[in-house]
Amino acid sequence: MKTIRELMLSNKAWAAEKREIKKDYFAQQAAGQNPEVFWIGGSDSRVSPQHITQTRPGELFIHRNLANLVYDNDDNLLADLQHAVDDFEVGHIVLCGHYGCSGLRSAMDEDVTGHMKAWLRGARDVYEANREELDAIADPLARQNRLSELNVREQLIRLSRIDIVRAAFSRGQDLTLHGWIYDVRNGQLSELLAIDAPVETAVPKPAPKIISVEEPASDPA
Repeated sequence: MKTIRELMLSNKAWAAEKREIKKDYFAQQAAGQNPEVFWIGGSDSRVSPQHITQTRPGELFIHRNLANLVYDNDDNLLADLQHAVDDFEVGHIVLCGHYGCSGLRSAMDEDVTGHMKAWLRGARDVYEANREELDAIADPLARQNRLSELNVREQLIRLSRIDIVRAAFSRGQDLTLHGWIYDVRNGQLSELLAIDAPVETAVPKPAPKIISVEEPASDPA
């Protein structure tokens, strides 16, 4: 792990390298951004949206929080969502969870306290709503990973019902919501579901992607 001083030195080296490769690199960055994708993901330090999608600066507008949760009273998320949908008019919103999510592990732990307990109540609700299925999974990691999939589904449905998104659908804006899961064991993304219209009926649960907790999941379909 780099020290704080090493982080600053690394930044200087990175900036110098960018200028050497392309003299106007930062001038282009300063000109503005026009992202086509709004990314909602977890806070896990192992999951960097730009790296796992090989996107360049300005291509993803990113919001991150513990366990990639959606609340209709979270002004932080709603401000980003409004900016992405109304101002940038993004065509896609990706809500991405990941296997091995420590936030969801905490959500299943009845001993979690403080701010984490308050924040993770939405994830705990997903666990309780699917408890029969989840408690039938003997392996703790497999249970946690299945909760990751179910949580993506629930949060994407919640997202589709937020007024900003519903208004975009109503005015015919080209917008699709994608529920993705990232496998930290093989570096691959899988799509669990997609929504491109107001959700008026029940949304089926995504089929489990995890085949074995011993081996990485197969290539996503």
